[in-house]
Amino acid sequence: MKIGTKYVNTPLKDYSVKIHWRNTMNYAASLNDNNLIYFDDERKDGIVAPPMYAVAITWPVIENIRDFMIGNKFSNRIMATMVHYSEHLTFHRLIKSGDELTIKGKIAAILPHRAGTHVIIRLDALDQNESPVFTEHIGGMLRGVECLGEAMGEESLPKTPQEKDNSSTLWKETVDIDKLQTFIYDGCTNIYFPIHTSKKFAHMVGLPNIILQGTATLAYAVKVITNKEAKRNPYHIKEIACNFGAMILPGTDIEIHLKSRNKLKGDMNLFFEVYNNEQKKAIRSGYIKIKE
Repeated sequence: MKIGTKYVNTPLKDYSVKIHWRNTMNYAASLNDNNLIYFDDERKDGIVAPPMYAVAITWPVIENIRDFMIGNKFSNRIMATMVHYSEHLTFHRLIKSGDELTIKGKIAAILPHRAGTHVIIRLDALDQNESPVFTEHIGGMLRGVECLGEAMGEESLPKTPQEKDNSSTLWKETVDIDKLQTFIYDGCTNIYFPIHTSKKFAHMVGLPNIILQGTATLAYAVKVITNKEAKRNPYHIKEIACNFGAMILPGTDIEIHLKSRNKLKGDMNLFFEVYNNEQKKAIRSGYIKIKE
């Protein structure tokens, strides 16, 4: 199969959602994140959502991307090859209960890759005052699909700092992944895809078993790094990015490694990786910006 770059800048239909405290609490609970900022609804400023809750808001668009595309649409055959490959989130402020958000999007870039074609979708969340809340660049890998022509749209993508040396580890933390974790995350986030909950479906597509959601893996890393490096204060998290790699099976554990810190213009740039129980990288090129 082949795909051209004609889809770049294809706009998406708007998607609107009102944020409810029950959903934001459920997201935090699915990660066993007991930070009171997410649960204490008697706080003066009210509760906020964990930063990674953004992916639950945009999932209905990604899940039904063909229906949201205006004009040319990806074919069903091409969509069947897509896996979540990259993630980049920029936060203008944290999501709050009661927010009424509108998600505006477009196909931002299409890039050739040795594994196929990397398609990046840009999604901007605006509140009821049309002020920006977060921007997501989510990348899907079209496995085995040839990209016709040169890369297009790459210049519009956010640039993250490059780690100078990843040979060392400043600290690491092990997180046990419960056998029921994929079901808990599925139910608490409404991010549904059957490779995470159906053993039969996972086997049908060649997987050894159901596997942990990539966004759950990333959310665990963000939780741990927020606690250790940002004094448990999610307001300091300004940017999150990574590439996804090896699979994680429920009932095993993961290791979150902070590789390095780099302070620049008042921001702390953190670089991390996540390993599965076979010491394969489940998250590569992990990056978090903390505003100090």
